[in-house]
Amino acid sequence: MRRIGIDTGYLLLGFPLAVIAFCLTVVGLAAGVGTVIVWIGVPVLAATLMLARGFADLERRMLPEVLGRPVARPRYRPAPRDAGAFRRLVNPLTSGQSWLDVLYAIVNFPIATATFCVTITWWAGTILGLTAPIYGWITASIPGNEGLAELIGLGDSVLMEVVLTTVIGILFAITLPVVVRGAALIQGGLSRAMLTGVAELHERIDDLAEGRAAAVSAEANALRKLERDIHDGPQQRLVSLAMDLSRAQRQLKRDPQAVERMLSEAITSTRETLDELRALSRGIAPPVLTDRGLAPALAALAGRCTIPVELDVQVDQRFPAAVENAVYFVVAESLTNVAKHSHATVCTVTLSKTGGVLMLTIGDDGVGGAHVAKGHGLSGLADRLRAVDGELSVDSPVGGPTVIVAEVPCG
Repeated sequence: MRRIGIDTGYLLLGFPLAVIAFCLTVVGLAAGVGTVIVWIGVPVLAATLMLARGFADLERRMLPEVLGRPVARPRYRPAPRDAGAFRRLVNPLTSGQSWLDVLYAIVNFPIATATFCVTITWWAGTILGLTAPIYGWITASIPGNEGLAELIGLGDSVLMEVVLTTVIGILFAITLPVVVRGAALIQGGLSRAMLTGVAELHERIDDLAEGRAAAVSAEANALRKLERDIHDGPQQRLVSLAMDLSRAQRQLKRDPQAVERMLSEAITSTRETLDELRALSRGIAPPVLTDRGLAPALAALAGRCTIPVELDVQVDQRFPAAVENAVYFVVAESLTNVAKHSHATVCTVTLSKTGGVLMLTIGDDGVGGAHVAKGHGLSGLADRLRAVDGELSVDSPVGGPTVIVAEVPCG
C-alpha cells in the first residue's frame, strides 16, 4: 500500500507541476527568443532557464522515493568570481544541463498528462466498481425510484448491472498496482534520464579518477614498503654475507676450520635471505596464485598464519589477474593484522560469488578496534580495492569481534 500511495501521489502531483512548468517555459522561451534582438530577451531567457531549473529540482527531490535509489544533482557551472553583472546574468545560458531542464519541461508535459489520465481512470474504476453494491442499495431506497426499487426486489437487469460493475472494479483493483507502478516508472525514468544523466556521468568519471588515483597510491605505497623491507632485511643480510665471504677468503690458508664455520653461517644466512625474499614476493604476485588461482593461494596463506584459520572458498574458476591479486592481497594483509594485533584464537575466511561480484568475508574473535582511517593498514586495502571498483567495509567494535567484507566485481 505504501508503494502504490507513493506512486499515486507522484503522478497526481506531477501533472499540475508539468502543466505549470510547460506553460511558463514555453511563454518564457517565446518571449525571450522574440525579443533577443533588442537584448531584452537575454534576461528573459536566463530567467526562464532558472525557472526550469527550479521545477527540475522539485522533480529530483521526488525521484528517490519513486525509483528507490538516490539521484544526483548535476553541477551547474557557476559564473567566474570576477565576472561582471552581465556575465552573471547570462551564466545560465552557458550550462548544457539548464537547456536540458527546459527540454524536460516541454517533453514531460504530454507524458505527465498521459500518466495522470491513466492513474485517475484506474483509481476511479477501482473505487466506483468496488462500491457499486453499496451506493446501489443506498440510492435504491430513495422513494419514487422504481428502477432502484426493482433492485431491492432483486430485479435481474439492475442486479446484472451492479454485478458487472463490481467485476470491472475488481479487475481495475487487481491491475491497479501494476498500472500505477508502470506509469510512475515511465515518468520517473524520463526524469532520471534528462535531469540526472549528466550528473551520473560526472560521478562515474569522478569514480574512475578516484579509482585510478587509488591504484597509483596503493602501488606507490606497496613499492615503498617493499623497498623499505628489502633495505631493512635482505639487503643487510647480503651485505653481511659479502663481508663474511671476504673474511673467509682472507683466512682460507691461515685457519681452515674458522673458514668452514664462516661458510656454514653464510649458507644459513643465504637460506634465511631467500626465505625472506620469498615472503616479500608473496605480497606482489606469488607463483601459486598465478599458476593455480585463488583457492590454492588462499589455502597457502591460511596454512602459514600463526592463528588457526577456517577457510571456505566456494569458487574454483579463474578471474582477471587484477581481481585475484586484490583479493589475495586483502586476505594476506588481513591475516597479518589478525596475527599481530587481534589476540584472536580463530579466524574465518569465506570467499563466494554472487552474480557478478566476489564476496570476501574475514572474521576473527579478537579484541577489535580495526578501522580504515588513514595511517592504518586497512586504508591501503581500501585503496587497492577501489582500483578494481571494489569496496571494503569493516565492522570492528572495541572488544570484538571483527568482520571485514570486501566486494569485488568480477564480470
